[in-house]
Amino acid sequence: MSSTTTAVILAAGMGTRMKSRLPKAMQRLGNRPMIWHLIETARQIVDRIVVVIGPGMDELAQQVSPHETVIQYDRLGTGHAAKIGVDMLNDGKAIILYADNPLLTANTMQRLLNAHEGRHILSLLGMRPVVAGHYGRIVTGVEGHVERIVEFKDASAAERSITLCNAGMMCADVAHLKNWLSRITPENAQNEYYLTDIVALAAKEGRVSCVEGTEEELAGINSRAELAQAENRLQQRLRQNALEQGATLINPSSIFLDPDTVIARDVVIEPNVFIGPGVTLEEGCLIRAFSHLEGCLVKNGATIGPYARLRPGTVCHENSHIGNFVELKNTDLGVGSKVNHLTYLGDAKIGKMSNIGAGSITCNYDGVFKHRTTIGDHCFIGSNSIMVAPVQIEDDAMTAAGSVITQAVPSGALAFGRARQENKAGKGRALQQALRKKKEQG
Repeated sequence: MSSTTTAVILAAGMGTRMKSRLPKAMQRLGNRPMIWHLIETARQIVDRIVVVIGPGMDELAQQVSPHETVIQYDRLGTGHAAKIGVDMLNDGKAIILYADNPLLTANTMQRLLNAHEGRHILSLLGMRPVVAGHYGRIVTGVEGHVERIVEFKDASAAERSITLCNAGMMCADVAHLKNWLSRITPENAQNEYYLTDIVALAAKEGRVSCVEGTEEELAGINSRAELAQAENRLQQRLRQNALEQGATLINPSSIFLDPDTVIARDVVIEPNVFIGPGVTLEEGCLIRAFSHLEGCLVKNGATIGPYARLRPGTVCHENSHIGNFVELKNTDLGVGSKVNHLTYLGDAKIGKMSNIGAGSITCNYDGVFKHRTTIGDHCFIGSNSIMVAPVQIEDDAMTAAGSVITQAVPSGALAFGRARQENKAGKGRALQQALRKKKEQG
């Protein structure tokens, strides 16, 4: 018999309570579609992933690619969706997961699998939430073995008092799942095929175990409010991991991290910092308050912000300095170089120990194509310099403040690219008086 383990993820729900054109599985959590998190976790545990989607969910199919998808054309309940997914399998084991449980950890998923591989014919996940609410209840019997699950709408008052709630996920051999799923019927308040009905069938054939997890990772997401709660839980998890890796987070609750953020030891992040996908912060760098980073690498000892924005493709090398109201896009800033304030550098490469003055801009886009600006080592770019790409400023060169640079600047040269100033005696006062008079006349 094959030892292959497959995750069957049920993701066909539209999530009407979300009030969105997007399927529930595509709602954003930690900068990513909700289902991304579950797939990333499942990849650590299983050999194969099959996602059950609804008709017309092309965006979802693209998101989960290259993993397989199968369409549930008729939404007849979770049991029906699970059957469609399991029918894709030949043998081995299957873990049935729900797309709206994105915070499930690899450790808990592995515990679920391990429980099945013991003496149990079926293992499932349960939790004891602070408020049990409308969760299905897990009914246990002798020695704590699971006998059945009763959905809240079908539960008696005594059953609703049970604190152990169904979290939805299950694990069993494919052959058993196919057998049980073919035997369930829609005889319930919803007139649907409940996946939970297989538990009673399994309990008649062998032992059914319940692996308990925390509400923090097992609670489902069905509304915008619950999505916000999940975001808070995810961020707490990411912040705690950063702290354990040796980072200093000043006011952690105000710092937003991405699941793929890499933070080395002795990194300091000040309050109100947003970090999007693809960010690596190397040892000893400082991210000052109100900065926004995505798709960038900040190397050892660099300082970013406050109020800085680093966009994708940016690398800030060792001991470089980005100050307030500076934006870098696809820019390589050399060792020890400084861009202290009010500057935009796009599609640029700056050498080591150069200084970019306030208000300087690389004009990298002509409306059709992007062009590069190259600035060498030990350069001084005067304030309000406009560098019209493609252009190169060689080592040890300078530009005068207020210059428009359209041609290459040789090494060691000083470039003036501004109009000659002319002072016209008395004309300023006369112009102001004329303007005031015009204003008074309306």
